[in-house]
Amino acid sequence: MKILVCISKSPDTTSKIAFTDGNTKFDENGVQYIVNPYDEWYALVRAVELQESQGAHVTTITVGTTADDPIIRKALAIGANDAVRVNSEARDAYFVASQIAEYAKINGYDLVLTGKETIDYNGSQVGGMIAELMDTPFVSLATRLEIVGSTAFMDREIIGGLEEIEGTLPLVVSCSKGMAEQRIPNMRGIMAARTKPLNVIEPIQVEELTAYVSYEIPAAKSACKMFGADEMDQLVELLHTEAKVI
Repeated sequence: MKILVCISKSPDTTSKIAFTDGNTKFDENGVQYIVNPYDEWYALVRAVELQESQGAHVTTITVGTTADDPIIRKALAIGANDAVRVNSEARDAYFVASQIAEYAKINGYDLVLTGKETIDYNGSQVGGMIAELMDTPFVSLATRLEIVGSTAFMDREIIGGLEEIEGTLPLVVSCSKGMAEQRIPNMRGIMAARTKPLNVIEPIQVEELTAYVSYEIPAAKSACKMFGADEMDQLVELLHTEAKVI
């Protein structure tokens, strides 16, 4: 079984976010990048578990530049067999999905896994686009994935319950919380990652469908006002005059 895991980078959640050029570009100065947690903790780790239990071959794929190589090496340290980097900036979701789908089709992958979304843009678009471009079934937000032969058994949470899904490979699956537990690379994995193949390929020509016009920092939260048990009149008055319904 061949598994392709989509890996992207995102700013560490402790990074200070700022924009430049009239709020049209993300300021990368001083930003520490990490493997997108949903890609790493859920999609990649589950793929490595299937590698360990069923002998699957796990390849990661990233649309990015040489600046992405360190996060790709971390994915290799966790246990992927090899990696592919499409040599281009990850501009819009359609562009990224087209690169991944093209590579997956040419190389005959049985299973394509993505995290449910990235923690910077939160778009949750790429998985569905890959499936459409590959003409392959797609299951979103899966919390469990088991493979028996050529059949996949999946769960996902829905309003008021749990949905059980059965599908035949090939499949594209986006992975959510519950799929796997985070792994920390050990020294053996880190050393092995240095020599694992990282193949760089050139992108195919794809029209970008979206562009980011501007960015904006959310408004700062207002101070919290505290009221004692004997100040209910003041509380009620402020609820009428200042409170906002969101």
